[in-house]
Amino acid sequence: MTVNELKNAIEVQLQAGGCETPAFDALCLLEDIGGVGRGKVEMSLSAELPNDRSYAVLEAAKRRADGEPLQYILGTWDFLNLTLEVGEGVLIPRPETEMLCEIAAKKLSKTSGAHVLDLCAGTGCVGLGIASLKPDVRVTAVEVSEQALYYLNRNRARYPALSVTAQKADVLTDYDTFTEPVDAIVSNPPYIPDADMPSLQREVQHEPRLALAAGDGYRFYRVLAEHWTQRLKPNGFIAVEVGIGQSDTVESLFRNAGLHHVCSVKDFAGIPRVVFGRKE
Repeated sequence: MTVNELKNAIEVQLQAGGCETPAFDALCLLEDIGGVGRGKVEMSLSAELPNDRSYAVLEAAKRRADGEPLQYILGTWDFLNLTLEVGEGVLIPRPETEMLCEIAAKKLSKTSGAHVLDLCAGTGCVGLGIASLKPDVRVTAVEVSEQALYYLNRNRARYPALSVTAQKADVLTDYDTFTEPVDAIVSNPPYIPDADMPSLQREVQHEPRLALAAGDGYRFYRVLAEHWTQRLKPNGFIAVEVGIGQSDTVESLFRNAGLHHVCSVKDFAGIPRVVFGRKE
Protein backbone atom coordinates (compact mmCIF):
# COMPACT_ATOMS: atom_id res chain seq x y z
CA MET A 1 0.00 0.00 0.00
CA THR A 2 1.08 3.57 -0.58
CA VAL A 3 1.35 5.94 2.36
CA ASN A 4 -1.67 7.83 1.06
CA GLU A 5 -3.81 4.69 0.73
CA LEU A 6 -2.83 3.61 4.22
CA LYS A 7 -3.46 7.08 5.63
CA ASN A 8 -6.97 7.22 4.15
CA ALA A 9 -7.82 3.71 5.33
CA ILE A 10 -6.61 4.43 8.85
CA GLU A 11 -8.55 7.68 9.10
CA VAL A 12 -11.78 5.92 8.10
CA GLN A 13 -11.10 3.14 10.61
CA LEU A 14 -10.34 5.54 13.44
CA GLN A 15 -13.34 7.73 12.70
CA ALA A 16 -15.61 4.69 12.71
CA GLY A 17 -14.08 3.65 16.04
CA GLY A 18 -15.01 6.97 17.64
CA CYS A 19 -11.54 8.52 17.70
CA GLU A 20 -11.83 12.28 18.18
CA THR A 21 -8.70 13.15 16.14
CA PRO A 22 -8.45 10.55 13.37
CA ALA A 23 -6.24 12.61 11.02
CA PHE A 24 -3.71 13.47 13.72
CA ASP A 25 -3.62 9.94 15.09
CA ALA A 26 -3.17 8.49 11.59
CA LEU A 27 -0.19 10.79 11.02
CA CYS A 28 1.39 9.73 14.32
CA LEU A 29 0.93 6.03 13.54
CA LEU A 30 2.44 6.42 10.07
CA GLU A 31 5.35 8.46 11.40
CA ASP A 32 6.27 6.29 14.36
CA ILE A 33 4.94 2.80 13.63
CA GLY A 34 5.23 3.02 9.84
CA GLY A 35 8.68 4.56 10.02
CA VAL A 36 7.83 7.40 7.63
CA GLY A 37 9.44 9.92 9.97
CA ARG A 38 8.24 12.99 11.84
CA GLY A 39 6.73 15.58 9.52
CA LYS A 40 7.37 13.54 6.38
CA VAL A 41 3.99 11.95 5.70
CA GLU A 42 2.66 14.61 3.32
CA MET A 43 5.80 14.50 1.18
CA SER A 44 5.74 10.68 1.11
CA LEU A 45 2.14 10.02 0.07
CA SER A 46 3.08 8.21 -3.14
CA ALA A 47 5.73 6.05 -1.48
CA GLU A 48 5.09 2.34 -0.94
CA LEU A 49 5.41 1.02 2.59
CA PRO A 50 6.88 -2.48 3.03
CA ASN A 51 4.29 -5.11 3.86
CA ASP A 52 5.55 -5.63 7.39
CA ARG A 53 5.30 -1.91 8.17
CA SER A 54 1.86 -1.63 6.58
CA TYR A 55 0.70 -4.57 8.70
CA ALA A 56 2.16 -3.02 11.86
CA VAL A 57 0.39 0.28 11.19
CA LEU A 58 -2.95 -1.46 10.53
CA GLU A 59 -2.61 -3.46 13.74
CA ALA A 60 -1.80 -0.29 15.68
CA ALA A 61 -4.78 1.48 14.09
CA LYS A 62 -7.06 -1.34 15.22
CA ARG A 63 -5.82 -0.94 18.80
CA ARG A 64 -6.42 2.80 18.59
CA ALA A 65 -9.91 2.32 17.13
CA ASP A 66 -10.68 0.00 20.04
CA GLY A 67 -9.91 2.83 22.47
CA GLU A 68 -6.30 2.22 23.50
CA PRO A 69 -4.52 5.55 24.09
CA LEU A 70 -2.34 6.71 21.20
CA GLN A 71 0.53 7.35 23.62
CA TYR A 72 0.60 3.74 24.80
CA ILE A 73 0.64 2.48 21.22
CA LEU A 74 3.50 4.76 20.21
CA GLY A 75 5.44 4.05 23.39
CA THR A 76 6.75 7.60 23.76
CA TRP A 77 5.24 11.06 24.10
CA ASP A 78 6.67 14.57 23.98
CA PHE A 79 6.54 16.70 27.11
CA LEU A 80 8.12 20.16 27.13
CA ASN A 81 11.48 19.57 25.41
CA LEU A 82 11.60 15.91 26.47
CA THR A 83 10.49 12.66 24.85
CA LEU A 84 9.33 10.25 27.55
CA GLU A 85 8.55 6.55 27.48
CA VAL A 86 4.96 5.66 28.39
CA GLY A 87 2.87 2.50 28.49
CA GLU A 88 0.31 0.47 30.39
CA GLY A 89 0.48 1.17 34.11
CA VAL A 90 1.59 4.79 34.07
CA LEU A 91 -0.28 8.08 33.71
CA ILE A 92 0.15 9.78 30.33
CA PRO A 93 1.86 13.21 30.52
CA ARG A 94 -0.50 16.01 29.52
CA PRO A 95 -0.06 19.64 28.38
CA GLU A 96 -1.67 21.00 31.56
CA THR A 97 1.13 19.44 33.60
CA GLU A 98 3.74 21.30 31.57
CA MET A 99 2.41 24.47 33.20
CA LEU A 100 3.13 23.04 36.65
CA CYS A 101 6.77 22.52 35.62
CA GLU A 102 7.07 26.01 34.16
CA ILE A 103 5.62 27.66 37.26
CA ALA A 104 7.89 25.71 39.60
CA ALA A 105 11.01 26.41 37.51
CA LYS A 106 10.17 30.12 37.45
CA LYS A 107 9.63 30.20 41.23
CA LEU A 108 13.04 28.52 41.65
CA SER A 109 14.84 30.86 39.26
CA LYS A 110 16.67 32.67 42.06
CA THR A 111 17.42 29.56 44.15
CA SER A 112 20.70 27.87 43.33
CA GLY A 113 20.96 24.09 43.71
CA ALA A 114 17.38 23.69 44.97
CA HIS A 115 16.15 20.32 46.22
CA VAL A 116 12.70 19.45 44.87
CA LEU A 117 10.34 16.65 45.85
CA ASP A 118 8.19 15.35 42.98
CA LEU A 119 5.40 13.39 44.66
CA CYS A 120 3.29 10.83 42.75
CA ALA A 121 5.95 11.07 40.06
CA GLY A 122 4.63 8.57 37.51
CA THR A 123 6.72 8.84 34.34
CA GLY A 124 8.87 11.45 36.05
CA CYS A 125 7.56 14.12 33.69
CA VAL A 126 7.26 16.79 36.39
CA GLY A 127 10.64 16.26 38.00
CA LEU A 128 12.44 15.79 34.70
CA GLY A 129 10.54 18.73 33.22
CA ILE A 130 11.60 21.07 36.01
CA ALA A 131 15.19 19.83 35.81
CA SER A 132 15.21 20.40 32.05
CA LEU A 133 14.09 24.00 32.58
CA LYS A 134 16.44 24.61 35.53
CA PRO A 135 19.32 22.13 35.27
CA ASP A 136 20.92 22.95 38.63
CA VAL A 137 18.01 21.55 40.67
CA ARG A 138 18.15 18.20 42.46
CA VAL A 139 14.89 16.25 42.25
CA THR A 140 13.73 13.29 44.32
CA ALA A 141 10.89 11.62 42.42
CA VAL A 142 8.60 9.62 44.72
CA GLU A 143 6.36 6.88 43.33
CA VAL A 144 4.71 3.77 44.82
CA SER A 145 3.69 1.82 41.69
CA GLU A 146 6.21 -0.71 40.37
CA GLN A 147 4.83 -0.26 36.85
CA ALA A 148 5.22 3.50 37.04
CA LEU A 149 8.70 3.17 38.57
CA TYR A 150 9.73 1.14 35.54
CA TYR A 151 8.93 4.09 33.25
CA LEU A 152 10.30 6.62 35.71
CA ASN A 153 13.67 4.88 35.69
CA ARG A 154 13.62 4.40 31.92
CA ASN A 155 13.02 8.13 31.51
CA ARG A 156 15.70 9.04 34.01
CA ALA A 157 18.11 6.93 31.95
CA ARG A 158 17.13 8.85 28.81
CA TYR A 159 18.31 12.10 30.43
CA PRO A 160 21.29 11.19 32.64
CA ALA A 161 22.51 14.80 32.77
CA LEU A 162 19.44 15.78 34.80
CA SER A 163 19.81 15.25 38.56
CA VAL A 164 16.66 13.22 39.20
CA THR A 165 16.62 10.23 41.54
CA ALA A 166 13.74 7.82 42.13
CA GLN A 167 12.47 6.60 45.49
CA LYS A 168 9.69 4.10 46.06
CA ALA A 169 7.29 5.32 48.75
CA ASP A 170 3.59 5.84 49.38
CA VAL A 171 2.82 9.56 49.50
CA LEU A 172 -0.23 8.89 51.68
CA THR A 173 1.66 7.11 54.48
CA ASP A 174 5.44 7.42 54.16
CA TYR A 175 5.89 11.14 54.76
CA ASP A 176 7.72 10.57 58.06
CA THR A 177 10.57 8.80 56.22
CA PHE A 178 11.48 12.07 54.47
CA THR A 179 13.26 14.29 56.95
CA GLU A 180 15.48 16.50 54.78
CA PRO A 181 14.03 20.01 54.34
CA VAL A 182 13.39 20.86 50.71
CA ASP A 183 13.03 24.03 48.69
CA ALA A 184 9.94 22.92 46.77
CA ILE A 185 7.31 20.22 46.60
CA VAL A 186 5.52 19.60 43.31
CA SER A 187 2.83 17.07 42.56
CA ASN A 188 0.26 16.00 40.03
CA PRO A 189 -1.54 13.61 42.39
CA PRO A 190 -4.64 11.50 41.77
CA TYR A 191 -7.61 13.84 42.03
CA ILE A 192 -10.60 12.22 40.32
CA PRO A 193 -13.45 11.34 42.71
CA ASP A 194 -14.14 7.62 42.79
CA ALA A 195 -17.75 8.29 41.79
CA ASP A 196 -16.60 9.93 38.54
CA MET A 197 -14.33 7.10 37.42
CA PRO A 198 -16.98 5.14 35.42
CA SER A 199 -17.81 8.23 33.35
CA LEU A 200 -14.25 8.90 32.16
CA GLN A 201 -13.62 8.63 28.43
CA ARG A 202 -12.55 5.18 27.29
CA GLU A 203 -8.93 6.18 26.64
CA VAL A 204 -8.55 7.36 30.24
CA GLN A 205 -10.08 4.09 31.43
CA HIS A 206 -6.90 2.40 30.14
CA GLU A 207 -4.74 4.43 32.51
CA PRO A 208 -4.02 3.09 36.01
CA ARG A 209 -6.74 3.70 38.56
CA LEU A 210 -4.00 4.16 41.15
CA ALA A 211 -2.89 7.33 39.33
CA LEU A 212 -6.40 8.72 38.92
CA ALA A 213 -8.86 7.89 41.71
CA ALA A 214 -8.71 9.81 45.00
CA GLY A 215 -11.78 9.05 47.13
CA ASP A 216 -13.64 12.34 47.28
CA GLY A 217 -10.99 13.93 45.06
CA TYR A 218 -9.04 15.56 47.91
CA ARG A 219 -7.40 12.59 49.64
CA PHE A 220 -3.91 13.44 48.45
CA TYR A 221 -4.26 17.20 48.86
CA ARG A 222 -5.16 16.77 52.54
CA VAL A 223 -2.04 14.68 53.16
CA LEU A 224 0.14 17.06 51.15
CA ALA A 225 -1.12 20.05 53.13
CA GLU A 226 -1.04 18.45 56.58
CA HIS A 227 2.16 16.43 56.39
CA TRP A 228 4.35 17.13 53.38
CA THR A 229 4.37 20.92 53.67
CA GLN A 230 6.17 20.43 57.00
CA ARG A 231 9.17 19.32 54.93
CA LEU A 232 9.48 22.75 53.31
CA LYS A 233 12.33 25.07 54.20
CA PRO A 234 11.43 28.63 55.20
CA ASN A 235 10.37 30.40 51.99
CA GLY A 236 9.94 27.01 50.31
CA PHE A 237 6.81 26.38 48.27
CA ILE A 238 4.38 23.72 47.14
CA ALA A 239 2.72 23.69 43.70
CA VAL A 240 0.13 21.09 42.70
CA GLU A 241 -2.05 20.37 39.72
CA VAL A 242 -5.79 20.24 40.46
CA GLY A 243 -8.91 19.12 38.66
CA ILE A 244 -11.76 21.28 37.42
CA GLY A 245 -13.55 23.00 40.30
CA GLN A 246 -11.03 21.90 42.96
CA SER A 247 -8.85 24.99 43.31
CA ASP A 248 -10.86 26.78 46.02
CA THR A 249 -10.86 23.75 48.32
CA VAL A 250 -7.15 23.08 47.80
CA GLU A 251 -6.38 26.75 48.45
CA SER A 252 -8.27 26.47 51.75
CA LEU A 253 -6.31 23.34 52.69
CA PHE A 254 -3.05 25.17 52.05
CA ARG A 255 -4.09 28.24 54.03
CA ASN A 256 -5.24 26.07 56.94
CA ALA A 257 -1.79 24.42 56.87
CA GLY A 258 -0.23 27.83 57.50
CA LEU A 259 0.97 28.57 53.98
CA HIS A 260 1.08 32.11 52.64
CA HIS A 261 0.75 33.72 49.21
CA VAL A 262 -1.72 30.98 48.26
CA CYS A 263 -3.09 31.40 44.76
CA SER A 264 -4.25 29.54 41.67
CA VAL A 265 -3.00 29.81 38.10
CA LYS A 266 -5.33 29.22 35.15
CA ASP A 267 -4.47 26.97 32.22
CA PHE A 268 -4.86 27.76 28.51
CA ALA A 269 -8.60 27.05 28.78
CA GLY A 270 -9.08 29.50 31.64
CA ILE A 271 -9.46 26.73 34.24
CA PRO A 272 -7.63 27.13 37.60
CA ARG A 273 -5.11 24.32 37.21
CA VAL A 274 -2.14 24.90 39.55
CA VAL A 275 -2.43 25.85 43.21
CA PHE A 276 0.60 27.41 44.87
CA GLY A 277 1.51 28.18 48.47
CA ARG A 278 4.66 29.32 50.24
CA LYS A 279 5.99 28.64 53.73
CA GLU A 280 7.32 31.63 55.67
